Formats: sequence, C-alpha cells, structure tokens
Amino acid sequence: MNDTGKTKSLRVCRKCLPYAETREEFFQKLEAYIDNLAEEDRADQEHYEARLKACAQCPNLSDGMCVLCGCYVELRAALKLRRCPDVVRRW
Repeated sequence: MNDTGKTKSLRVCRKCLPYAETREEFFQKLEAYIDNLAEEDRADQEHYEARLKACAQCPNLSDGMCVLCGCYVELRAALKLRRCPDVVRRW
C-alpha cells in the first residue's frame, strides 16, 4: 500500500515475463524467433549489425534490453520497419 492507503499496482517488465525459463533458454528462443522472421519483415544483415553496434554503445542498453521502450534490441534491430526509440535516434 502507498501513503494514501491504496494498493499500488505493480508493473511487470517484459523481461520478467518468461520467468519459467533460464536466461540462456530465453535468448535461444529469441534468436530462433528472429531467424524465422519473414524475409520481407527483416532488416538486411548489414543494417542489423550496424543497429546492434549502435545499441551496444548506447547508455540506454541494459542486459540486452532498451530501457527507453522495454524491447530486446536484437529483435527491434532485426525488424526492418523499427527505429531507435531515443529522442536523437541512433539508427
């Protein structure tokens, strides 16, 4: 409860949702999902790698997750129509 006597609602991050899996299993499933994206939805390999490189240098990256939007950067970078969520986009 908070100071007003009301119960706080807890926000659960997307990263916490696959709680039944190990970290390794989760990232294996994420990689398999990316590998199975339709070709028309996927960014080409050059753009994908450049996006990941930009994300790797970003202060908003935390354990593979963007703290600005809550996405896994590997998945966001793999999708052709996605963009960096930062105010000054990195890609």
